[in-house]
Amino acid sequence: MVMKFKILLMILFPTFSTILFGQSIKRIDGSKITVDSLNAKIKYLMKIANVSGVAIAVFNDNKPIFNKTYGLANVQKNISFEKTSVMYGASLAKMVFAYIAMQYVQEKIIDLDKPLVQYLSKPLPEIKINGFRRGYHDLKDDKRYEKITARMCLTHTTGFPNWRWFEEDKKLKIKFEPGTRYSYSGEGLYLLQFVIEQLTGKDYETISQERVFKPLAMTNTSQVWQTRFDSSICYGHNAKGEPYELMKWKEASAGGSMSTTFEDFTKFYTELISGKGLSKKSFKEMTSQQIRIKSRSQFGPLSKIDNTDNDNIQLGYGFGVGTFTTPFGRAFFKEGHDDGWGHYSICFPDKKIAVVIMTNNDNGESIFKEFLAYSIGDIYTPWRWENYIPYNYIPPPVVNIYQVTTEDLDKYLGIYNSKQLPIKISITKNNLNLIAQATGQNALTLQATEKDKFSYEDEGIILEFSPINKTMILKQNGQIFSFTKE
Repeated sequence: MVMKFKILLMILFPTFSTILFGQSIKRIDGSKITVDSLNAKIKYLMKIANVSGVAIAVFNDNKPIFNKTYGLANVQKNISFEKTSVMYGASLAKMVFAYIAMQYVQEKIIDLDKPLVQYLSKPLPEIKINGFRRGYHDLKDDKRYEKITARMCLTHTTGFPNWRWFEEDKKLKIKFEPGTRYSYSGEGLYLLQFVIEQLTGKDYETISQERVFKPLAMTNTSQVWQTRFDSSICYGHNAKGEPYELMKWKEASAGGSMSTTFEDFTKFYTELISGKGLSKKSFKEMTSQQIRIKSRSQFGPLSKIDNTDNDNIQLGYGFGVGTFTTPFGRAFFKEGHDDGWGHYSICFPDKKIAVVIMTNNDNGESIFKEFLAYSIGDIYTPWRWENYIPYNYIPPPVVNIYQVTTEDLDKYLGIYNSKQLPIKISITKNNLNLIAQATGQNALTLQATEKDKFSYEDEGIILEFSPINKTMILKQNGQIFSFTKE
């Protein structure tokens, strides 16, 4: 009982803070909230959504006036989450890389629109590159790689998949004409990293240290794991508070190998939103729309389907950051996501108001929508597109064709795994409807169409269950995938 009480105190009360209580925070609409109320809101959200650790900085006049960590860096060992805890930066690393790349652009070392192959001494597929699933020999029969530019890499329009190892055959391929469509790709950023390394004769870790980490005194940030980090590890956790295995990167990757602390990352973000290290022209280019985004979702099957959901905010992408417009001016954002990690940053440069939130729990992203609205009045972040499903979200019901009772649905509930796909599908219920949610995707309300058969018509999804065998078949776009209940 004493230990439980101790852990509760650690979760509910901040472990490190640099704020003045009684101070007010200005929101983008001009309204204000008190630091005390924001502090209470964060603790409430962590408790109700079961989030183990959170780090939050709120910026007014481009300066962090609220800067706090809460909860635990290691739930099992009851180690508090400090501003000096070393955590995985995930794809926030891409924003750091874009910042560095734009420095090379303004120094005229890289031209945004010059095909990258023109910087190399031999054809890209012929260059041997050591490292985990590196190299471009898979592209030897697809000459479209010769069109790819730095602009395409930084705007995620290369045509590459996110990572080649997500492909069924694990091979790198160009999936659409380069420059024509947004499709998030770590592979694209790594290609530009490789070219910059060839041009400078320096590895990306050295470049990062020289251009960002050392000048900003980010002493506990690196693109590769450092042994000194071992004493200050912050783990990512699942929804139950169980830690994931820590990835200690040995190769520097612009796509997301960076380890950092909240203290360090706040230094970088302050520098970025203040426009320091870049010319006014370069900063404006980086943080302004270069291409419109029409997809229903950033990832998954819905990323290939266009609609008008985000036309009201003109969702788009700049160089390494997402962009949209609001009645209070433009905004640019960057997220980071992996198992156990959910990070988000957003800046409204016309208002000089911004937020960074970093979490070490799979439930972390479920508080983003409510937190952003309360802290700075941001009701514009495209949470559906980002798949930031709120902790209290209930998908709207649908009318079943085949009649079922709520008790009938119990036999389908659970988590299903597949050997064919790197995802899990959680099956829950809401009264008379089954709810399906795949890893990293929106929850979908299913319609019962036949005995043991359910569908989501908008996406052509059919799920067929065998409760006796504890199996499920997913059919979509002519493909069939088998799942087994955990």
